[in-house]
Amino acid sequence: MGAGGRMPIDGIKEENRGSVNRVPIEKPPFTLGQIKQAIPPHCFRRSLLRSFSYVVHDLCLASLFYYIATSYFHFLPQPFSYIAWPVYWVLQGCILTGVWVIAHECGHHAFSDYQWVDDTVGLILHSALLVPYFSWKISHRRHHSNTGSMERDEVFVPKPKSKLSCFAKYFNNPPGRVLSLVVTLTLGWPMYLAFNVSGRYYDRLASHYNPYGPIYSERERLQVYISDAGIVAVIYVLYKIAATKGLAWLLCTYGVPLLIVNAFLVLITYLQHTHSALPHYDSSEWDWFRGALSTIDRDYGVLNKVFHNITDTHVAHHLFSTMPHYHAMEATKAIKPILGKYYPFDGTPIYKAMWREAKECLYVEADVGGGGSKGVFWYRNKF
Repeated sequence: MGAGGRMPIDGIKEENRGSVNRVPIEKPPFTLGQIKQAIPPHCFRRSLLRSFSYVVHDLCLASLFYYIATSYFHFLPQPFSYIAWPVYWVLQGCILTGVWVIAHECGHHAFSDYQWVDDTVGLILHSALLVPYFSWKISHRRHHSNTGSMERDEVFVPKPKSKLSCFAKYFNNPPGRVLSLVVTLTLGWPMYLAFNVSGRYYDRLASHYNPYGPIYSERERLQVYISDAGIVAVIYVLYKIAATKGLAWLLCTYGVPLLIVNAFLVLITYLQHTHSALPHYDSSEWDWFRGALSTIDRDYGVLNKVFHNITDTHVAHHLFSTMPHYHAMEATKAIKPILGKYYPFDGTPIYKAMWREAKECLYVEADVGGGGSKGVFWYRNKF
């Protein structure tokens, strides 16, 4: 299968990609069972009480921020009110991103030992954030089952150079990258849910809201209907609130924080699966184990805790997705010695990493010129 771990990355300078070496593409010298044995057994135990404590914690903070904003901001003299609202938006957006992550845990059956509890909590929390819970749960499960696959992965599937838009090269400059990032962070999440933008290829329109779309099988249609009903119910509540309080009030208290949540979701997912050190595989090379190892942990500073460590324990999450988030850090520390060079971590500040990946990870090509395999693809940065 060709060379792996310590190969230089063609066309990408060392200082531009951080100190992360290519993830090896050879079959790992360890098994999933050996990795699991290295993790303390209690890390796989789900506690309903502890899981709910995080829900209560996050919702209390969100309620506190809302109360302060709606009760006191109108007393502030200008220009302090113009400063207070953006601070509220950022804080509320970060906390609600943590709420989204808890619902994500429910989708993985990592919240409790009871599937009905997980689905009830997940449906309520995700619907409140305008996410179709079951619909996304199904496609996200397939993402975990096909991570790193060029044909079957469900999210941020890289394109070969031959399939890039004819306009792509005109955006390969600072203004173009700024525009692309702005559009991706603001419209990326709703466009993915509605039209499967950046998702895997289907031969017809795919939407997370369409029970009869190609994403879902016949036995999954009822769950999509339930997800849609949850979204419709929340939209109706928001409509009634806007009619009572005004659209501007709703946008300030809920709409802008939701935009920040959506931006974080796209950014986190993008950076977890986009790095010049990560391989992608076609059907001739792909297997689940190597695909699960083709993701990367990042450091978001204090936001790691706010986001319940979904950012810096993502490798462990892909290996053991039913593990509760509150054990993921301990598990990550336990498996790092086993994984060795198969464990990628990039501590580059996120704003720098975002810009670098947008600049360097433009498309993928097979590394056949370096003695690699036609079925293994790496990111390239030159047209």
